[in-house]
Amino acid sequence: MDREILRENDAEQKKRLVNEMQIVFESKSENEGFARTAVASFIMPLDPTIDDLADIKTAVSEAVTNCVIHGYEMGPGKIFLDAAVWDRTLVVSVTDEGRGIADIDKAMEPMYTTKPELERSGMGFSFMEAFMDAVEVESAPGRGTRVVMQKAIR
Repeated sequence: MDREILRENDAEQKKRLVNEMQIVFESKSENEGFARTAVASFIMPLDPTIDDLADIKTAVSEAVTNCVIHGYEMGPGKIFLDAAVWDRTLVVSVTDEGRGIADIDKAMEPMYTTKPELERSGMGFSFMEAFMDAVEVESAPGRGTRVVMQKAIR
């Protein structure tokens, strides 16, 4: 999966870049809290509202949990968290190199889950879409999944 948030050929976009970070961590459920806290800390200079923080933390939590539960179901792997601030817009990318998604449209349907035995609600992508301004999903079976989310901080 292509992890670049910033496209090298977009000079205008480079001018708007305020800050960026990249973190790599193990696909362990205990790292979900670390990821959400890291992104929340990263955007503090923008003085986000409590609601913005809660929305972003929930969306990041859902994306990381999907990597742990679905992406690396056969064993451990790495999760790549990239974040950038463009003007006052946060762009967060959560990527795994796990099993991938065969049918993205189906996976994004509310209540759809491939893990009913784990009492998964199938609402991860729905929550991401509800709490963020934009959500894009790229995936290929056997190659992993990348979720890119955006939220303007007013």
